[in-house]
Amino acid sequence: MVAGIIFIAFANYSIKKQSDAFIFYDISKVPETKTALLLGTSKTLSNGMPNAYFYNRIQATIDLYKSGKIQYIIVSGDNSRKDYNEPEDMQLTLMKYGIPQDKIFMDFAGFRTLDSVVRAKEIFGQKKLVIISQKFHNERAVFLAQKNGMEAYGYNAPDVNKYAGLKTNMREYIAKAKAYWDLLFGVEPKFGGDKILIP
Repeated sequence: MVAGIIFIAFANYSIKKQSDAFIFYDISKVPETKTALLLGTSKTLSNGMPNAYFYNRIQATIDLYKSGKIQYIIVSGDNSRKDYNEPEDMQLTLMKYGIPQDKIFMDFAGFRTLDSVVRAKEIFGQKKLVIISQKFHNERAVFLAQKNGMEAYGYNAPDVNKYAGLKTNMREYIAKAKAYWDLLFGVEPKFGGDKILIP
């Protein structure tokens, strides 16, 4: 148990430290890249209320696109059930706010952060990315992308209030440890697939 606690603490410290210089709240500091990777989450909470994590990420993506920092967006998330489709929800919401459909590419096999970032490289051919999520998530995503040979940056969407996000933030401690574990043991995405060309 002690070894496990030490590993979790080390993994969290290491990931935060290594990613810190590459994630930004200030849009002017985000390097220009052809493509952004928008990481998925559910559109609504279990009680049916809108999920602030989702809508904050959408707004951050719109702001980044309209600033001219990016040209294309990969929306990557879970589509494991007929009634649950994160990439489609993100695509439709982005289109509702004026982003053209031909600027959005959907990755239906982004079941985990590791899958999303590695597939952005292996399936969509992107070696340089801006990743869009909340800060706690971007730390892990940028770390994984860089360790998989990508030039990766993060643009932080606003977080939710501490009480509402307590469970998510606690879970993130374990997720960062799992990310480090996966890296050490060479875990790969669950699914491959045909290459998809982004112009």
